[in-house]
Amino acid sequence: MTITETGLPLFILGQGTDAHSERGVDCPGELPPASDPALVERARAAKERLGDRLFVLGHHYQRDEVIQFADVTGDSFKLAREAAARPEAEYVVFCGVHFMAESADILTGDTQKVVLPDLAAGCSMADMATFSQVEDCWDALEDAGIADRVVPITYMNSSADIKAFCGRNGGAVCTSSNARRALDWAFEQGEKVLFLPDQHLGRNTAVLEMGLSLDDCVVYNPHRPNGGLTREQLENAKMILWKGHCSVHGRFSAECVDEVRARIPGVNVLVHPECRHEVVNKADFVGSTEYIIKKLEEAPAGSSWAVGTELNLVRRLADRFPDKTITFLDRTVCYCATMNRIDLPHLVWALESLAAGEVVNQITVDPDTTHWAKVALDRMLALP
Repeated sequence: MTITETGLPLFILGQGTDAHSERGVDCPGELPPASDPALVERARAAKERLGDRLFVLGHHYQRDEVIQFADVTGDSFKLAREAAARPEAEYVVFCGVHFMAESADILTGDTQKVVLPDLAAGCSMADMATFSQVEDCWDALEDAGIADRVVPITYMNSSADIKAFCGRNGGAVCTSSNARRALDWAFEQGEKVLFLPDQHLGRNTAVLEMGLSLDDCVVYNPHRPNGGLTREQLENAKMILWKGHCSVHGRFSAECVDEVRARIPGVNVLVHPECRHEVVNKADFVGSTEYIIKKLEEAPAGSSWAVGTELNLVRRLADRFPDKTITFLDRTVCYCATMNRIDLPHLVWALESLAAGEVVNQITVDPDTTHWAKVALDRMLALP
């Protein structure tokens, strides 16, 4: 092990571990091995024993071995709302990542228990904006004399305490499908927006949908004093973008688009708005996960598509629509690593534990955070 200049330990691949680097990597008790040929049957049997007491949610990016057991599939907000609409379900097992399970706990009833099969299933984007960092940013905005003119908007892909921060400070939550409406609302409330934590969604929405310029946007880096911005830059900016991104969507490049167009004549390039600005500029179609699915559902047979989003979903769509050519935008394979932590062994362990009367890996959000996060979520739901 070596120590970096920041004083943080740097582990060589395969050598050493840090028990505090991730949430709950190990499950208590015995985890069934992935090679167990009876694993699918064990999951099915545990689910049947729990019956209507159980509701399983599966995010679009989950692997097939897990998604087959989902009662509902969808994006993070759709799944949280589906859970809230099932008050009879005592247990909500969320096959997704940590912030999604938090949102489900915020929106479900007090008697319902939300379970995340592996607590290490986090989100690198959500982790790029911590509560203390955002508080420091707000202090910098106050010092610059502009905080009273700034409305904070956080993407759904953020922790509960960041959603609560926005609720307390007059802001709201948005999804990739309603980011434009959320920003329109925000600019009716104030002169500037602090957009958390995905800079690409904020920039693409502001510039490509609302007509703002790239000069209207600045990037706040939480690892630099005052975000690396001068008072003049903050004063002149309309969009203060947090320096965060999705590790999957951020990997697509303009070169990926050029390469696939050269390789597949007439291909349609369809990407998520979490992609970089230059990628979105080169794409033919841009939209949320639900938009991508709908676009491919409606596409004519024989058409060709290169899709810039998570690989599990792209492969599933390619299998679902064999009459169309659907390929991953990047030739390099890339799954969402944290989403893929929810595998069949963890799901079986969680379901069998619940069937035995033991609640494992329950996700709970404290009452104050729940209140203010729900304020921010309700503001989004009230958007026209």
